[in-house]
Amino acid sequence: MTHKQQADKATGRASGSAGAFSRWMQHRMNARMNRKIRGGRGTFMGMDVLILHTVGRRSGQTRQTPVAWFADGEDAWLVVASGGTTRHPDWHLNLLAGPDRASVELPGAPAVPVTPRVLDGAERARAWQRIAAAQPRYDKYQRKTDREYPVVRLTPR
Repeated sequence: MTHKQQADKATGRASGSAGAFSRWMQHRMNARMNRKIRGGRGTFMGMDVLILHTVGRRSGQTRQTPVAWFADGEDAWLVVASGGTTRHPDWHLNLLAGPDRASVELPGAPAVPVTPRVLDGAERARAWQRIAAAQPRYDKYQRKTDREYPVVRLTPR
């Protein structure tokens, strides 16, 4: 029996129930946001949101994830792989595993193939300053974790 199964047994919780429920809720929320974006309404909590298309690194299934974005010039988008866990979000891992299969969908527009590039060093620092100035909550979230949030630049192919 795994440690998690032992903990679930001790608390009387069905094994995997919290994780399964959380995944179900996230799927429902993502689907709702995707419908809004496709309908031409691409904002959430004061942030612009796009749909990031990736392919699951293990499943091979297509994934469509709403992600906040920040303009980087006229033809590029910055996205931040933030989240409340100690590891990067699945969409980020999928993006890195299949960069040639990525695309973005902006409000009311068809998907556009993109090339992702993780920023580092001074380039990341400059991008992070712009992101934190536009949305201070990102800086607040970043200070609460030990991992550095990756900043990814998406450019049309």
